[in-house]
Parts: sequence; structure tokens; C-alpha cells
Amino acid sequence: MNTSTVAAQAADIQIKPVSPALGSQVSGVDLSQPLGDATFRRIEQAWFDGLILLFRGQQLDETQQARFCERFGTLAGVLNQHTGRGNHPSVMYVSNIRENGQLIGALPDGEMYFHSDQCYVEQPAMATMLYAMEIPSVGGDTLFANMYKAYDTLPQELKKKLDGLKAENVYDYEASGTTRGSKIRDGVKHYSHPVFRTHPVTQRKALYVNRLMTDHIVGLAAQESDEILGFLFDHAEKPEFVYEHKWQVGDLILWDNRCTLHARSDFDASERRKLRRITVLGEKPY
Repeated sequence: MNTSTVAAQAADIQIKPVSPALGSQVSGVDLSQPLGDATFRRIEQAWFDGLILLFRGQQLDETQQARFCERFGTLAGVLNQHTGRGNHPSVMYVSNIRENGQLIGALPDGEMYFHSDQCYVEQPAMATMLYAMEIPSVGGDTLFANMYKAYDTLPQELKKKLDGLKAENVYDYEASGTTRGSKIRDGVKHYSHPVFRTHPVTQRKALYVNRLMTDHIVGLAAQESDEILGFLFDHAEKPEFVYEHKWQVGDLILWDNRCTLHARSDFDASERRKLRRITVLGEKPY
């Protein structure tokens, strides 16, 4: 790529908000091509500012998506023994499509509660990138919630009470992989992280608990923990903090797991849905 092409690439980018809650759409860039440093810096700053980025009309294979994702950090492997692993070691497909009677992807059907990816390990994913390949006519939308705003609007007395406390996050689902079980089984992945975490780049505080994976607040009695978490879950999911994305084929979304939650709406299981997912390894929350 010559210098004039790189300069034009950076100048052609347009960034606009997708909702009052969070999110920016980036246009004027073809992610199948290598990006110049100036272009990438604009995209990265837009990500820090917007928390999620939407790119529409992209045509990407596994290698091209991984190359772009890797600009943000070290790619994470696929943690769990899901079906749907791609040819690239960091690629996982999210799909309900069956071939020869076997699912070709993970997390196939149904609603999925709000969560932050891999919050049940010591170094959760800092970023997740999802690329839409086949989309149902209705539903299967992804909802994103702004955890900076959730933290900022908490009552001051609750902030003081929970400051410095940790919550236990677990990976313990029913067979669907989208709904928490009623009891934590022995041997499942789990890790305690701060209820409020600090973003290492922006230095802003974000609420870091979620309905799908957070089990209890460490050090509190069970009833008090349940009551506080119930309040925090409802607070985090308030409509004014949420953007609901209706997918189109060719959409690519990058989100920051350190300051957002995401969820999925239900859809007709008879309709095909296929997306390609890659995550970026993060740091230990603090």
C-alpha cells in the first residue's frame, strides 16, 4: 500500500453515533485490506470513545477478520469445547445451522442474558468482534449496555459500600449454553473480579457484574448479596443505557468487554443464523 493510499484511507473515514447510549458507526473503510497506522489510530480512539464500533457492508474471511482484530491486542483462543471452531485457532462460529445433523456453531438458539465475555477467568477478553454472515428475518438482535453510565448513576451510598469488593463470576450453564443453572456445579470455571473495574486506557470506572455469570458478592451474606445484585442487574439493563443492534449481513461489531455488557434477543429457531466471533485477550481487572 503506497503512502497516498494510506493518507486517503485515513481521510475517508467517517464516524457517527448509533444511539444516545453508546456506539459509533465507522464508514469509509474496507477491513479486508491492511490498515495504515493513522487509520487504525482513528478507529481505536473511536472505540475508546464509543465503547462499541459498527462497520457495515464488510466482506471478510477468517484471516482478514483476525488480522484486523489482532491490531487491538493478542488474540485469545476459544476457551470452551464449543462446536464451531474455525480454521483459525481464535475463530468460533455462533450458529444454529446443522450440517449432517451436527451443529456448525456454538450458542445456537434462544435469548441470552446480559454478560461480559470470559469474566469467569483471571484475564477476561478485553474485546470481542462479531461478523454477521446469515441473519434471521426477525430477532437475534444483540443488545449492548453502557457500564460507565451504569456506574456513574448509582447511588453514592451504594458506591461507597461496594468500593473494593469483588464478585464471583462463573461459567455454569444449562445445556443451551445461554441460561445460568440454578446451582453451581463442582469444577466449573469461576473467578472473582471487582464489582467496579477501572478501564486501563480511559481510567473510567465501570460496573462489572452481570445477570448471566455473576453469582454473588464476596464477603456479603447471601440474602444481602442477592438483593444488591438484583438491583445492580436491573440498573445496568435500563433502556437509557442500551443500544439494540439489528444485524445485517456484512455487519462487523467490535465491543469493549471492560465497559459494556451484551445480550441476545430470541428468534425463530427454524431460521438460519451464523456469525463469526474472535476475542482479544485482556488484562486482569482492577
